[in-house]
Amino acid sequence: MTVSSEELVLTDSETLEEVIECLVENFSIKTQGVCDQQTLFEILIKAASSGDSIENTAKLLKNIPTANDIRYHLNKINNFEDLETRINQALKSRIPLG
Repeated sequence: MTVSSEELVLTDSETLEEVIECLVENFSIKTQGVCDQQTLFEILIKAASSGDSIENTAKLLKNIPTANDIRYHLNKINNFEDLETRINQALKSRIPLG
């Protein structure tokens, strides 16, 4: 059976879901109130993928924490370089072989 290239395509929403699932499985950022960890990751991914600021991304999306709430949780992170390395390793672990 031959698999067409169309069957192998990931949609934007599937890619977003996979990245968020990977982050939730591999990292823990203690959150409180209306800012749960999954929402925090979604906002950060949206801002990064569109090259936009957290402030503007928070304004564009509905029913999400404010930019100040997001920054409050990000201020808990002490070593962003180590975090970046760990995130890259986690994401690379999801790349299928072949």
